[in-house]
Amino acid sequence: MMSSNKGIPIPRSTRVGKYQLGKTIGEGSFAKVKLAKNVENGEFVAIKILDRNHVLRHNMMDQLKREISAMKIINHPNVVKIFEVMASKTKIYIVLELVSGGELFDKIATNGRLKEDEARSYFQQLINAVDYCHSRGVYHRDLKPENLLLDTKGVLKVSDFGLSIYSQKEGELLRTACGTPNYVAPEVINDRGYVGSTSDIWSCGVILFVLMAGYLPFDEPNQIALYRKIGRAEFTCPPWFSPEAKKLLKAILNPNPLTRIKIPELLEDEWFKKGYKPASFTEQDVNVDDVAAAFNNSKENLVTETKEKPVSMNAFELISRSESFNLDNLFEKQKGVVKRETHFTSQRPANEIMSKIEEAAKPLGFNVHKRNYKMKLQGDKSGRKGHLSVATEVFEVAPSLHMVELRKTGGDTLEFNKFYKIFSSGLEDIVWHNEKK
Repeated sequence: MMSSNKGIPIPRSTRVGKYQLGKTIGEGSFAKVKLAKNVENGEFVAIKILDRNHVLRHNMMDQLKREISAMKIINHPNVVKIFEVMASKTKIYIVLELVSGGELFDKIATNGRLKEDEARSYFQQLINAVDYCHSRGVYHRDLKPENLLLDTKGVLKVSDFGLSIYSQKEGELLRTACGTPNYVAPEVINDRGYVGSTSDIWSCGVILFVLMAGYLPFDEPNQIALYRKIGRAEFTCPPWFSPEAKKLLKAILNPNPLTRIKIPELLEDEWFKKGYKPASFTEQDVNVDDVAAAFNNSKENLVTETKEKPVSMNAFELISRSESFNLDNLFEKQKGVVKRETHFTSQRPANEIMSKIEEAAKPLGFNVHKRNYKMKLQGDKSGRKGHLSVATEVFEVAPSLHMVELRKTGGDTLEFNKFYKIFSSGLEDIVWHNEKK
């Protein structure tokens, strides 16, 4: 998700209510996120789209209502904002703030560990967000760098409340084990019941360690060994951590949730307070009528998807007018690290491109599912985070030029990197390189 930018092109022509939908910018097991433009004010947003029947079929309605309710009441500069909710006969649309600086995970994956002052600044923003959420009865339960986004000014935004619990009563224990294993608290793993606020604090501590070290404090290939380490809080701080940072991490990564440091104490910690600026914002009234309307069966509240005549301006003209797009990124030969999404261009016909992608993917152990000019590549082996899956789509940006987009939709990012390096070598003869003279 990215922040509003009036120069971003919307090449597609599907309209939902007052929003013109554009390209897919994210895809998961249960939802797809698309770039969209509010045609009334020109602002750009991200729209999370869910299949209504799928939600009903998997008994996800209560979870979805909880996610929307949680995000609706959160109005904080360090939390991704939800603007409104809409529904059609077949889809549910969640309109979100667009955040364009990428994930905090990518910053670490690309540049390595952060300097202590920079890590502290992000940690302070994270604690500001978490403290506010807890004050409103919202507990995230899946805090990790991949769920921390950055806007164009480097401001941290917490996203993805899909695993949060709304309105937990004081002292009430949760019993649903969820989250990413490396970041979850010992009491979550032990399944003895836990308090959402203290488990979130543990995850924040793991994130702080990763920011400053560049690697996880608890990481074992064997899950039983990993859980044992987490349960005993067996970790070692690298020598470049300051004594004050080490002391705070010991207080946060305390395996006993009853004696683990709480946010009020953390806010008074000397290391934490250095350069600290509390979040400054104005509380706003929140109307949740649209949430109820989106989930009832009243036809009068439903929106419709309509197809509009596409604009005559081609993608090159649109991109050239956008400050946020760099043509070098689209046309240079891809080398080194790719993240969760990458592109290449080709002067070959679209059908030939599709065939070539299939030829390159199958020997690597991927099942290929084709639909029009979209393909899903599903790995047949399970990796660190399940099966690697990649979505590809071919776009015509000029009569004799196509752009191919590849997005990781499942599995581990490092495994996607390794896959892409091998996979791309099989596409060399169709990739067009914009060589500068």
